[in-house]
Amino acid sequence: MSADKFSSAIGAVDWNGNVAAFLKNATSSKKLQDTNERIAIWARQFEIVDKGNPALSFVREMQLCGLHVAALIALGLYKSAAASMRAIFETALYYTYFRTHPTELASLVRLDDFYLDKKELLEYHKTHTPNFVEFQSKLGVLSQSKKWYAEMSGIIHGQTPGKWSKHTSLSDIKTIDEIASAVVDAFAHGVEITHHLFLCTVAQEMWDQISSDAKEKLRSGLAGDVKQALGLDAA
Repeated sequence: MSADKFSSAIGAVDWNGNVAAFLKNATSSKKLQDTNERIAIWARQFEIVDKGNPALSFVREMQLCGLHVAALIALGLYKSAAASMRAIFETALYYTYFRTHPTELASLVRLDDFYLDKKELLEYHKTHTPNFVEFQSKLGVLSQSKKWYAEMSGIIHGQTPGKWSKHTSLSDIKTIDEIASAVVDAFAHGVEITHHLFLCTVAQEMWDQISSDAKEKLRSGLAGDVKQALGLDAA
């Protein structure tokens, strides 16, 4: 594609119109807002409770990815949103590990070939994080994250061609209500899994230091027996 054709094609997309069309769906736009608010609540509490921890860079990346998801959905770039969704769970998982492993974090920064994958980090929690196996079983963290992560990876890597994408040229990019709704739902589900991951890991250490207002919002929607089992009843 020549530079002139590219400019013409991308300039033909009504980006403002896409955003306006998405915002007309009050249900999806509200869910998108609420989902990012949940990320923001966790991020704010971590910044306060874990102040100075270099692993907070993962929390900031997690929050940025949530904003990117919102922007991409509103613009009609649904397939691209999947990568940022997956990164939210990944960066959250990195934070739950590296916040207490500064030596490994330094190695991650210093060495290009040092890498810990998702499976290794979850195995760490299963083995070393007190009560993680019991707590996650009440929320389905392991089973749901495996299924959701695989679905996002399939979209990202093109294993399910055409899913979340209907246009074949730049100029055809537009809001598609049914796809947008499905993408918002997937985003909300992924953040819920991330939320549950935090409840089963770092929250067990930090809960007493989290603000009362944040606690109320973070407990919202949890069954009473789950709150009691995870020790989340205390104000």
